[in-house]
Amino acid sequence: MEMILGGKHVAARSGATIDVFNPITHELIDTVPSASAEDIDAALTIAQEGAKIWGAKTADERAKLINAAAGALMANQKKIAALLSTETGKPIAQSMGCVDLASQLFRGYAEQAKYVYGHVLPGTDDLIMTNYEPLGVVACINPFNFPVELFGHKAGPALAAGNAVVMKPASDTPLSSILMAEIMIEAGIPGEVLQVVTGSGSTVGRALADSPKVNGISLTGSTAVGIDIIEHAAKNMTRTVMELGGNDGVLILDDADLDHAVDEAIGGRIYNAGQVCCAPKRYIVHRSVVDAFTEKLAARLAKLKIGDPFDPATDLGCLINEKAAKEVERQVQQTVEEGATCYCGGKRFDQTFFEPTILTGVTREMAIAKDMEVFGPVFPIIAFDTDEEGIDILNQSSYGLSSGVITNDPARGLRVARQLNAGGAVVNGTGMYRTIHMPFGGHKMSGIGTEGFLETLHEMMRTKS
Repeated sequence: MEMILGGKHVAARSGATIDVFNPITHELIDTVPSASAEDIDAALTIAQEGAKIWGAKTADERAKLINAAAGALMANQKKIAALLSTETGKPIAQSMGCVDLASQLFRGYAEQAKYVYGHVLPGTDDLIMTNYEPLGVVACINPFNFPVELFGHKAGPALAAGNAVVMKPASDTPLSSILMAEIMIEAGIPGEVLQVVTGSGSTVGRALADSPKVNGISLTGSTAVGIDIIEHAAKNMTRTVMELGGNDGVLILDDADLDHAVDEAIGGRIYNAGQVCCAPKRYIVHRSVVDAFTEKLAARLAKLKIGDPFDPATDLGCLINEKAAKEVERQVQQTVEEGATCYCGGKRFDQTFFEPTILTGVTREMAIAKDMEVFGPVFPIIAFDTDEEGIDILNQSSYGLSSGVITNDPARGLRVARQLNAGGAVVNGTGMYRTIHMPFGGHKMSGIGTEGFLETLHEMMRTKS
């Protein structure tokens, strides 16, 4: 597949390409262009013209075209989902859900943009009016794990607000993004308004951050990458929205329904093979119930079906590539060397698969209990004795994306949740709880800004008085 620039499929000027592999079979699926800084500049020049075309339309006119594009995505849901599962290893049911969610996001932001009103402020002799305008050109930089869903989370509000979008997907999973843009352009979105550029993050991401032709950057990725992008964007005062790393914790209190706690744990950590930024990655369990929780969790994990993402019965697929699986293996080994016990699992197989793994005896001093973000189906269990101690363990990480507390006492749950230093605190659930309406974003090193209907549209606009 080729990049989409100005509504056309385009190769890199150098002819360089990047191979895209199926992480399950390890077979070559396709290649995509490896764009240079010159390719990016060409796309941004087109996008600047697109911003003028798109920004001149009314919110109603934009909504009509965005809704048509959302409908086209759903008409091609199976095709997009199949390609998504092929390039990610994500179970097909999850991929179908991602397409549906992306369509909902486009429709929701398009409708919301119709009702973004300015204000009139009274004065003694003056009349002050405020208005909200598009930023201009928004670069959307996506990670490998949710290329379709995050396409909607980023391009949805940017387009609805009147901006031109340059989408940069991850090199491991660029194909579904190209297909989505192709479908949306065929449905009526102008080619100058929505483009997809492919290539390495160090080249493409850096070029987007460096360019004065970019007015806003929305990135989901690691904290290290986010810091690098912010540093380069700062010289142009480019607005940035960053959803970054996380080592989210969930507190399981002594009065928790353990069957519910296990359901939440598995739902949060097995989804997409644990490759989720807001997935619970630290299980901080009251000492009085830690053994019972561990036994119930292990029994449930033993029943999971691992394998073919196109089998509807599959619960757990593979990691994105062998390098990622080896990193999870290394992190588990390090934690065992630090004194933890591998209760079950702990092994990589078929290159990219990793067994569901429980680590017991984890202490708050270990790296995994602080800032080691494990992107795989690993359950580190940390025991605590008092609510105050559990809160302190959860808050000790430099990350603060989301969090959870599981208890049968709603008042106690709210009291604890208010003390959790994270962008989200879920009572009787984990940080995986997310709706398309709520603001989603992190505290501390987990990011800047939010995604979600309540606030994000304004992130993509500027205020004029």
